[in-house]
Amino acid sequence: MRWWDIDPVLELERALFPEDAWSRGMFWSELAHARGPEATRRYLVAEQDDRIVGYAGLASSGDLADVQTIAVARDHQGTGLGGRLLTELLRAATAFECAEVMLECRIDNVRAQKLYERFGFEAIGFRRGYYQPGNVDALVMRLTTTSDSGSAAGPTSVQGTETHG
Repeated sequence: MRWWDIDPVLELERALFPEDAWSRGMFWSELAHARGPEATRRYLVAEQDDRIVGYAGLASSGDLADVQTIAVARDHQGTGLGGRLLTELLRAATAFECAEVMLECRIDNVRAQKLYERFGFEAIGFRRGYYQPGNVDALVMRLTTTSDSGSAAGPTSVQGTETHG
C-alpha cells in the first residue's frame, strides 16, 4: 500500500465497516511506519482491473505481530483473496522474525474466524465492547509460529488479482 492508495482504500473501508471505519489519518500513520530499515508495519492492497478489491495490514513489535486489518470487497468475498492477503501478512511476520501473530475478530464475523482457524489461529480470549460505537465484542486469536512450519497453509494465488505491498 502506498499513500496514493489511501483514498480508494478508505472508500472500501467505509463500505465494509461503516460504524467503525478507520480514518485517513490512521492509514497515514500506519504507512509512516511501513518503510525503511526501521519499518514495523506491512500494508498491502489487492487490485483487479485497476480497482482495489482488498487490503491488509500487520504491525510488529519485538517477536509479536498483530494483524491490524484485512478487508475484501463484497464482490470478491469467497474467492480466496482473504486467504491470500493473510498469507502475505504471515510472510511479513516471518520476515519481522515474529514468534506469535495476534488478531482481534468481531465475535459475529464467523466467516473470518473460520479463515483464521484454517491458518492455525486459536481463540484465546475476548475483548468486551472492543468494536465501537456498536459495542461488539472481539474474539482474540493467536498463531504461534515454528521455525519448521514456513508460511501458513492456504491459497497462494487468486487468478486475476494482484497484490501490492
